[in-house]
Amino acid sequence: MRYLLSALLALCSACAYAQAVPVIPFDSVPDPLKLPDNIYFGEATGVAVNSKGHVFVLSRGNTTGPAYAAAATQLLEFGRGGEFIREIGKNLYAWSFGHTVRVDPSDNIWVADKGSDMVIKFNPAGRVVMVFGRKQEASDEETAPLKHPKPPLPADDGRFRQVTDVTWDPAGNTYISDGYINSRIAKADKDGNWIKSWGERGTKPGEFNTPHSIAADAQGRIYVADRGNRRIQVFDGDGTFLREIKIDVPYDENARPAIGKKPDLAKMEASGGPLTFAPGAPWTVCITPGPNQVLYTSDAWPGRIYKLTLDGQVLGVLGESGKQLKQFGWIHEIACPSENVLYVAELLNWRVQKLLPGRDRYMRTRRPLRRRALSSSRASFSRRLICLISYSRFDAVERVGVIS
Repeated sequence: MRYLLSALLALCSACAYAQAVPVIPFDSVPDPLKLPDNIYFGEATGVAVNSKGHVFVLSRGNTTGPAYAAAATQLLEFGRGGEFIREIGKNLYAWSFGHTVRVDPSDNIWVADKGSDMVIKFNPAGRVVMVFGRKQEASDEETAPLKHPKPPLPADDGRFRQVTDVTWDPAGNTYISDGYINSRIAKADKDGNWIKSWGERGTKPGEFNTPHSIAADAQGRIYVADRGNRRIQVFDGDGTFLREIKIDVPYDENARPAIGKKPDLAKMEASGGPLTFAPGAPWTVCITPGPNQVLYTSDAWPGRIYKLTLDGQVLGVLGESGKQLKQFGWIHEIACPSENVLYVAELLNWRVQKLLPGRDRYMRTRRPLRRRALSSSRASFSRRLICLISYSRFDAVERVGVIS
């Protein structure tokens, strides 16, 4: 009996911790986007949603050229119901190796292309209205893939080296994360005039190791997914460092990676190299609209999505690595038109999933009982004991295991 009580106490402790960082129930809508015949997604690198509910997908499909260094960018638009509408920018000069797509408050569509080192602004009609950066000239004998010298070469105003993402503050200023080589944030005004940039390669506050994704909140604070340093950095609109957010949530050390060997975290940290595949390393950052904004981010391993307050409190987690619905293969961008609707673009699975947090039927019917039993800090041990005994032994172990 003593051993049984000890085991139940341990389970109670795990349940109490689960309330602090709960698993968020969710559904994935099957086949949310309908592609026409003879058009296929490649690696889905970006997804965005406009004010009408139209979905824009940036895919490394429609590949042309040699096996290596081929152009691989395609921008597709879908209606609110998932019906295909059009391809935007077919054979555009800037297309090389697409990275992210965003939609601004005026429904303009922006694409960051890592291969051409350019950011392109399309108006809602799909016409190019502004460009940032410049592609290398095909006729130059020096034209070749960019090198990654350490330390990186000094950044050049108005030019990028493997640019990653773009966002805007309420005043209309543009912020560009740049990127795999330059490791900085660039700022331009609403007319496209270059204002400043900040950051360099490093681990200190205001330094970056692959600023991979960027977003702004309603107050104009800038959130940067500093992926290689396993943190989100927060700045004001002038680049003043405000705080950093690190996601330290328990995970299953035996979780399967989406591809390759399981990351060796100890070796990764000892090497001093980028922490790209460490748990909690942010590949994405998305902030919901509205007065009560929340932040979503994701990692590659164990392959989860994290929901946070803007000050960094983790509200819950969802998902895991894999190939089935509700599993993920390297989420590269998240669109969050509301707190309860997410679109996620996956590199490895060549798809976009539409997720509905809070709408999983199984968890919705059974989880409230557990919440009621454990929500009150005044609940006695006997009440917790009854809560756990009311479940089957397998069910209790399963629920604790999922939360780990």
